[in-house]
Amino acid sequence: MPTYAEMGREELAGLKARLEAEHARIKARGLALNMARGKPGADQLDLSVPMLGLLATAEDCRAEDGTDCRNYGVLDGLPEAKRLMAAMVEEDPDNVVVGGNSSLTLMYDAVARCWSFGVLGSAPWCRLETVKWLCPAPGYDRHFGITEAFGIEMIPVAMTADGPDMDEVERLVAGDASVKGIWCVPKYSNPGGATYSDDAVRRLAAMECAAEDFRIFWDNAYCVHHLYDDAAEQDRLMDIGAACREAGNPDRYFKFASTSKVTLPGAGISAIAASPGNIAEIKARMGAGTIGYDKLNQLRHVRFLRDAEGLAAHMARHAAILRPKFDLVDAKLEEGLAEVGGCSWSRPRGGYFVSFDAPQGCAKRAVALAKEAGVTMTGAGATFPYKRDPRDSNIRIAPTLPPLEELAEAMDVFTTCVKLAYVEKLLG
Repeated sequence: MPTYAEMGREELAGLKARLEAEHARIKARGLALNMARGKPGADQLDLSVPMLGLLATAEDCRAEDGTDCRNYGVLDGLPEAKRLMAAMVEEDPDNVVVGGNSSLTLMYDAVARCWSFGVLGSAPWCRLETVKWLCPAPGYDRHFGITEAFGIEMIPVAMTADGPDMDEVERLVAGDASVKGIWCVPKYSNPGGATYSDDAVRRLAAMECAAEDFRIFWDNAYCVHHLYDDAAEQDRLMDIGAACREAGNPDRYFKFASTSKVTLPGAGISAIAASPGNIAEIKARMGAGTIGYDKLNQLRHVRFLRDAEGLAAHMARHAAILRPKFDLVDAKLEEGLAEVGGCSWSRPRGGYFVSFDAPQGCAKRAVALAKEAGVTMTGAGATFPYKRDPRDSNIRIAPTLPPLEELAEAMDVFTTCVKLAYVEKLLG
C-alpha cells in the first residue's frame, strides 16, 4: 500500500473527505480527554494515600534525633530525609538540601541565586550584558520557562539517543563565556525517553568552558521511574557528580530530584545536591528566605518509603500500572499510522512521555484538530525554546493520567487528527 506522500491528488482528496467525516463524528461525541501534562493517574496516587496517616500522635512527629518536626528549624532537611533523597540522586547526604514539593522551585531558586548573587565568587549574571543557556530539544517546557523568565537567551541543541549533541555543546561552551548553563534530564529524558551515555556524561563533566561559572542543571526527575525490571542493568546512568570530580570540575553540577511522581505531586519532597562549596553557599543564601521546609512531610516520606529498597518496591507498583499504558500508545500509533509515512515516535523504557514526530509542518494542525475533537495535548512547539519547533513536527504524548479505556479512545482520536493534518498539507 502506498504511503500518503505516494498517493495521487484524487486519491488524497477522497481520503481527506473520509477523514473529515470521521473527525466530525468524533466532535459530535463531545469528548473531554486530556493528555496535556505528565500527571500520575488516580490509581497511582492511591498507592501513597497510606502515607498520610503515619503521623497520628505527638511522638510520631519526632525525628530520629529527637527533633519535634511540628516546630521551627532544620534548614536543609532532616538527616533521615537527606539520606533518602541522597539515595535517589547518588550523593553524600551532607551535600543534599531537602526542599518542598517541587524540584522546579529549587531549579528556579538556583537560577535566581546565580542571577542575583553569582556563584562561588563569580559576577552576578544580572550584571552581564548577555547570558545564554543551552537547551537540548525536544526538551522540558518548564525548564525553558525558567530561563525565559530571566531573559536568558536560549540556544537549542539537538537531542540524540545518547543525550545532547556533544560536539555542538562543546563548541558552544568553549567559545562563548556568556554561555552559563545547560538543562539536562539525563534519564528517560522528557519527552524522548533517552538516557545519557557514559560518553556524554564524561564529556559534559570534562569539557572546556569559557565561563568558569558554567553550571549543569541535572534534573534527574525520572531516576527511579523505570518501566521494566531489568532497568538496573539496561538503563544505568553515570553519576554526573563523580564524573565532574574525576575531571577536576567538582563545582560544575547541580542535581535535582523529587518524589512528585513517586508519592503525591502536590505533597512530595524535593532535593538539590551539589559540591560542598556550592551547598554551603546555597544554605547561606536560602537561610534569608526560610527557616526550613515541611519537616512533617519529610518524616512521612521516610516512614513510608524507608530507604532505597523500599523506594524501588514502591516504584515497581507504579511500573505495573504504567507499562500497559505505554504499550497501548505504541500499539495505537503502529496500528493507526504505520502506513501513513513520515511519522516516528519513541519507545521509552521509563519516564512519563512518548515523543512523537509528525510529518514536517503538521504538528500544530494535528494538535488543533485533536482539541476540536475533545482531546487536549501538550501544545505543539512546547518542547522547544520559545515554543519554536523549526520543523513543526514534535508532539509530546502524556499517557499516564487517563485510565486505559480513555487512553485508547484518545489515541484513536489523535491518529485520526495526524492523518487529516498530513493529508491537508499534501493537498496544499
